[in-house]
Amino acid sequence: MRLSGKVTAITGGGSGIGRAAAELFAKEGATVLILERDKESGKKAEEEICAAGGKAEFFELDIADWEQVQAVFGEIGKKYGGIDVLYNNASVFWGTKDAALDVIDVDIFEQIIRINLFGMMYCSKAAIPLLKKRGGGSIINTSSSCGVIGIPNCDAYSASKGATISLTRAMAVEFGPEKIRTNCIAPAAIHTPMIYESDLNKPTFDEQKFLTQGTPLRRWGTAEDIANIALFLAGDEGSYMNGAILVADGGITVA
Repeated sequence: MRLSGKVTAITGGGSGIGRAAAELFAKEGATVLILERDKESGKKAEEEICAAGGKAEFFELDIADWEQVQAVFGEIGKKYGGIDVLYNNASVFWGTKDAALDVIDVDIFEQIIRINLFGMMYCSKAAIPLLKKRGGGSIINTSSSCGVIGIPNCDAYSASKGATISLTRAMAVEFGPEKIRTNCIAPAAIHTPMIYESDLNKPTFDEQKFLTQGTPLRRWGTAEDIANIALFLAGDEGSYMNGAILVADGGITVA
């Protein structure tokens, strides 16, 4: 029960890594607030976690809408008084729309930045006063291998994830003195529904070659792999982690 008594908010908690983290956090004793744009998956996550004996509540939220973010976190503040953990998990990878800078549609670039970077910023800005009310806590941001190395044909996504790392470091310095720790997970090759939004679903993609030549651990990562890292950062075991960028990619970025 490493998160016993803690109130944890997870964006994108209805599917993929966010859903795995929501289930794990609930098993570890947390009250899990599922902030999810998709009403069906968010409600399903809430129901199944509660049916398993956990505590969860779904809040419908589009993280790219500042007015919605303010309203939802305002409601959370009134109901729970504060939160202990914010896991900024939600983001998009539009492999069929993202592209090299010279050919990408400007509107697509702006949309990806608004969701991935502004969405993280909006939720953090709204959550920090609630973390302060609890005497501090943990913010976990989500970057990507794109944030630490160059990857072609996903320039908007790369820009958003590189900025996520920089903002994580700034927040760590800014709010560390107030006992709010900010860290970042940078995953890659995680087998979730989002993987099919990337180039990996193209006929030209050679999965065997990718795993045997480009991935030192020779396997896909799982949502649970990342959720376990988030659990460490959320709980007291990670209490001296602040401003860290934890690359979780099976060694892809160093191979």
